[in-house]
Amino acid sequence: MLLVIIVIIVFFLLISIKQINQYERGIKFTLGKFSSIMNPGWNIVIPIFQSYSKVDIRTKAVDVPEQEAITKDNVSVRINAVIYYKVFDAGKCILAVENYFYAVSQLAQTTMRNAVGAVSLDELLGEREKISTEICNIIDQATDPWGIKVENVELKDIALPEEMKRVLAKAAEAEREKAAVITKAAGEVEASLNLAKAAETMNKTPGALHLRTLATINDVSSDQSNTIIFALPIEVLRAFERAGESKSISLEDVSKLLEMKEKH
Repeated sequence: MLLVIIVIIVFFLLISIKQINQYERGIKFTLGKFSSIMNPGWNIVIPIFQSYSKVDIRTKAVDVPEQEAITKDNVSVRINAVIYYKVFDAGKCILAVENYFYAVSQLAQTTMRNAVGAVSLDELLGEREKISTEICNIIDQATDPWGIKVENVELKDIALPEEMKRVLAKAAEAEREKAAVITKAAGEVEASLNLAKAAETMNKTPGALHLRTLATINDVSSDQSNTIIFALPIEVLRAFERAGESKSISLEDVSKLLEMKEKH
């Protein structure tokens, strides 16, 4: 009889030992009431009188299903995200909410739709990190009473309708054309200023224009396939004509005529 009692005691003792792993915490209930949190290791849970639940305290990555939302400027988009959270109070996540995994997922979906509806499409595309931070802060404040800490929220993808994609492509193309026209105009302004400065310098320097003309003719004459037509003032031709008739005009007269033509 004593042996039977010892066997029964040992049996109850063995089934009363519950192991809690390092990444878990146990919630012990005695007669249906919360009594303590079980730390990692072996813990005694008396059958019939006590029960327990395990809670994983590791960081969890939850994929938020794709949601359809309307932005502030009435553009329909589809977005999905991933949320990272962990349990910091095992007692609250069991006592305060029925299914914390499902509750966090539903809260993330609702918050994500509300956050997208508060911004325009340009803000959604250009300030993705800022919006993710705002969603993270909102969910974190809402889940604090549940003993859950939201570490990060990342918007994975933003899907736009095909019509909106074409509109954005046209807008981007127009912006590039605008930048090209502005750059070209700026280059023409700079070139005109340089030409004006060069013309002023040549005007102040006697003979500079003639030297520039000769240099240009020399550059063109390097290719023998080109034909150069050199225009002379009509006064010079008439001076040569008079020289052929009277033989009285001198080289000094021709030079004076050229100088007069240059001044005019």
